[in-house]
Amino acid sequence: MDERLREKSYAYARHLGFEMVDWRDGYSKFQLPLEPHIMNRHGSPHGGSHASLLDTVMGFAGCFTGDPDNRQMCWTLSLNVQYLSRPRGEMFIAEGFKTGGGKSTFFAEGTIKDETGKVIAKGTGTFRYRKSG
Repeated sequence: MDERLREKSYAYARHLGFEMVDWRDGYSKFQLPLEPHIMNRHGSPHGGSHASLLDTVMGFAGCFTGDPDNRQMCWTLSLNVQYLSRPRGEMFIAEGFKTGGGKSTFFAEGTIKDETGKVIAKGTGTFRYRKSG
């Protein structure tokens, strides 16, 4: 992947530890190491880390332009997360897919697995494209 795309990260994602693995039209993939700072008091990843990661991969999936200097941004209008399992591994691997939409809004689905292949969470979202300026 083009290194310029990898640099289009934002402070919150860097704080949590998100790493972009792939980004292309209608698709994005991020990883998140399961470090102590994202764990809840029971030692499991905090539900907010799942939601943040799904929100990110789905938003990026709908905003690919192919030109790192021509950024398309979006706002999340709705986000639905289903928590399915605890991870067995040490890494969240999230994939987002744009599933439809039009000129101003788009829909997306996302999945989080760990490196063992266990499905940890799924999500859906509705997003509005931001106009530049």
